[in-house]
Amino acid sequence: MTDPSDPQRRRWLLAGAGTAACLALPVSAMSLASPQTTLARVRSGRIAGTVEDGIHVFRGIPYGADTAARRWQAATREPAWRGVRDALDYGPSAPQRGGEGPGSEDCLRVNVWTPALRDGARRPILVYIHGGGFTTGSGSDPLYDGGALCRSGDVVVITLNHRLNAFGYLHLRDLGDASFAHAGNVGQLDLIQALEWVQQHADEFGGDAGNVTVFGQSGGGAKIATLMAMPAARGLFHRAWTMSGQQVTAAGPRAATQRAELFLGALNVAPSELARLRSLPMQALLDAQSVRDPSRVESSALYFGPVVDTVNLPRHPFWPDAPPQSAHIPMVIGNTRDETRAFLGNDPDNFALTWDTLPARLRTQHFVDLDPVVVVAEYRRLYPDYTPSEVFFAATTAGRSWRGAVEELEVRAAQGTNTWAYQLDWYPRTDEGARLRAFHTLDIPLVFGNTGVSGAKTGDGEDARAVAATMRDALLAFARNGDPNHAGMPTWTPYSMTARETMVFDATARLEHDPRGGERMLYRQAPFLQRGTQ
Repeated sequence: MTDPSDPQRRRWLLAGAGTAACLALPVSAMSLASPQTTLARVRSGRIAGTVEDGIHVFRGIPYGADTAARRWQAATREPAWRGVRDALDYGPSAPQRGGEGPGSEDCLRVNVWTPALRDGARRPILVYIHGGGFTTGSGSDPLYDGGALCRSGDVVVITLNHRLNAFGYLHLRDLGDASFAHAGNVGQLDLIQALEWVQQHADEFGGDAGNVTVFGQSGGGAKIATLMAMPAARGLFHRAWTMSGQQVTAAGPRAATQRAELFLGALNVAPSELARLRSLPMQALLDAQSVRDPSRVESSALYFGPVVDTVNLPRHPFWPDAPPQSAHIPMVIGNTRDETRAFLGNDPDNFALTWDTLPARLRTQHFVDLDPVVVVAEYRRLYPDYTPSEVFFAATTAGRSWRGAVEELEVRAAQGTNTWAYQLDWYPRTDEGARLRAFHTLDIPLVFGNTGVSGAKTGDGEDARAVAATMRDALLAFARNGDPNHAGMPTWTPYSMTARETMVFDATARLEHDPRGGERMLYRQAPFLQRGTQ
């Protein structure tokens, strides 16, 4: 029996009393009342959330125990609690450098939005996996708020946090004892544990355990691509929607071990002393990640990402073909037209390039080992009206990220007819929009229907809301039916090698065949290498 002196219990009783009182108030008085409290039961105890504009919201629910005691090991189940635990606030981010850091090793949390609880409605469940590569980010960004998707599509939306960077992907298997056997992929194993939690609690949150869509942008898409090749993820999700996030290859064990040795060197820890890593301060492990990665042309910190360890990840995600275990899973693969303006568009020098200075700038930012002179000449032939800066942004976009999307689309097309491609061309007609255009991450507030949320660079004008409705409804249709087609846009045909059908989301959506085909042919002159995995 619950202890009535428990402070969480007292908060729940007070909230319940407030809710009961609201029922007796007239509408005018109810509008001034505090948010309604809602109660759910999960495997480790009861949780109290809020009802926000008709949607039940639970934030910061643990799906695993504090990982500080199990560094570089699979997480254990979260401990049970007595009474009612508040699920009102987002949990801590994973340990990381940057704006969302330093975070906490007690970071395994999910956030849930649902129209109803325990009503047997079997709604589609959409699980969003955040970006930030494999290094930064969390599921707590306001742009990921699932309320609008729930209200538009009668679905359940879930976001989550998991271990990142060296905490999630430091490959120590070949340097340590058996306790480090899974170290290079524990960030992915966290995702699998979260998806298992989703399956277990689908009924409680009004969802369908047999209809789970994973969707994610940038690193989130790359994590999804990797899950599609992980045997332990089989059966945990049924559709996949990736946005500007590809993972054609993963790190091999040799390269991942070499990076681990550089990381240990920065910590002055010998391979024979790996046990020391488990007692070092979290901040020391974060600081050591600033060591320069030897595989990068530009100065960049150590890369950490999934490792082909032959057990958890027995093959590369999308090389030499698409993973057979996921052939039956419908998939959408999308990109934005001007990806790299998000990374390179804040440097005024990149808008002042000349034909003489462009080749040197491409050498450091292109990430494809093609002669920049050849690249520039071909872009000038394809797009004679482009300025040198427009060529720079187009070429870096094609060389950095879009190329990986094409690789995935081609091997999926060879496997079946259940893959759709999109390209986002629309951007807001503002001064900032003219500079950044359809940059990396612009599609996030559009698919979530969150153009009015603070931080959405789409703006909340009529044009932004119209594009958002088209993209959001495609995601909702895909989650419900495994097909993104809906009445608000032209027929979206699956991607094929013969026509390379691609839905272009612009002020008016349109289906194109092989958009940017000339650029695609240009980059076929060099083999694709997933950055950081060599």
